[in-house]
Amino acid sequence: MGNKHVSLSMKGPEKDNMSTKPLHHSEDRRKTPHGDTLFYKVMLGLNILAWAGLVVVLILFHYARPEFITGVQQYWGVEGDNTWTMSYVDAMVVLLRICLVLSLISTVMRARRSRRKNDSFGINLIILTIIVATSLITLATTVS
Repeated sequence: MGNKHVSLSMKGPEKDNMSTKPLHHSEDRRKTPHGDTLFYKVMLGLNILAWAGLVVVLILFHYARPEFITGVQQYWGVEGDNTWTMSYVDAMVVLLRICLVLSLISTVMRARRSRRKNDSFGINLIILTIIVATSLITLATTVS
């Protein structure tokens, strides 16, 4: 058969180039710290812009929605606005679309950057995307 225990001896520069320390998968071999790269800063900036946009959408929602008329107000004959303010609704839709695009771009950027087991994926971006998509669908189906 063959010799199962063959050892190759290395001499000179080949032996010097070999590291005696084994590589572990948890070791980070990046030369630049994760937070110092331009790619990471752009990704973080897009993430913050998308979340800030969602906060602005929530403020617009407060002003766009119809007033809630209670039973006491109906009994006393108090009039209230029961229609959506369409200028605010239009602004909400535009801002939600921008937030959706920003969150999707940031998710793709994070997926390209996070290839190691110990890299976080960014569940906040997935949650943001779900919230924004659900809001767009809800506005499209309920507001006329």
